[in-house]
Amino acid sequence: MTQHSAPLLKVDHLTKHFPVGGGRVVHAVDDVSFTITRGSTLGLVGESGCGKSSCARTVIRIYEPTSGNILLDGADISRLSQKELLPYRRRMQMIFQDPYASLNARMTVHDIVAEPLRAFRVCASRAEERDMVERMLNRVGLSREHAGRYAHEFSGGQRQRVGIARALILKPELVICDEPISALDVSIQAQVVNMLRTFQEEEGLTYLFIAHDLSMVRYVSDDVGVMYLGQLVELCRADEIYAHPAHPYTVGLLSSVPIPDPVAARLKDSVGLEGDLPSPIAPPSGCRFRTRCPYASQRCAEEAPALKEASPGHFVACHRLNA
Repeated sequence: MTQHSAPLLKVDHLTKHFPVGGGRVVHAVDDVSFTITRGSTLGLVGESGCGKSSCARTVIRIYEPTSGNILLDGADISRLSQKELLPYRRRMQMIFQDPYASLNARMTVHDIVAEPLRAFRVCASRAEERDMVERMLNRVGLSREHAGRYAHEFSGGQRQRVGIARALILKPELVICDEPISALDVSIQAQVVNMLRTFQEEEGLTYLFIAHDLSMVRYVSDDVGVMYLGQLVELCRADEIYAHPAHPYTVGLLSSVPIPDPVAARLKDSVGLEGDLPSPIAPPSGCRFRTRCPYASQRCAEEAPALKEASPGHFVACHRLNA
């Protein structure tokens, strides 16, 4: 959607279902489509359990898609075998949410960061590998002295820096950030996000940034997509979605963001989200948000709304807005 350059990633009607026995499936991702232009960031937000991480892991082919297409720089990678996918693996990497679980406790920091280099046989010698690892550690705020240590010797913020170094050492084009700061202290979150932005400016990286912190997503994203129960319900420029949220779910999400000024908080119109998130095994018919929506009608129960352009560049899946 942003006008940085041509699309690097195009996701077209992506669906991911997980069988859970008895003929039932978890509708983790259902018919999701979006585009990310080269050098830009798409923030994907929503409540826990809405399918953000499942979508990200399907895009990068950690999960096999049930249906739909994933185009990386025009090449459809959605149905490639793991061997055919290997050249594309180098071009797309992932930063995981939990820096405690995503690093091998038996490997030194050097070996963790060097693992992608070895997998793709990038270095001609151990000296070249050591030099590349040390330079990358310096770029993420660590030093060569850290290379011989193990993950358990570091703080959460330092571990996430190691994870970032591992993801970026191959100089990928697309980086999927799966809630990379949610497990970190607030004081460290801004440092990590600023570091990711610096890498983007210097390397021209393209990010798919998964988060539930709406204020942070606003800071890092060019475009924002809002997911609810496996589906994309709103998609537009970041500044537009915060200034003029259109879908009732987006309005509720933004209303729930705390305001540090108590006077402004009292004056703010609050439109909270009522009820619980329905089960993804048996999602509501029609519009999946209708069971929590104050504007739901009979049509919402009978017909699923399509994601349509309600205003220039602003896409919304809501019968009320797309009548």
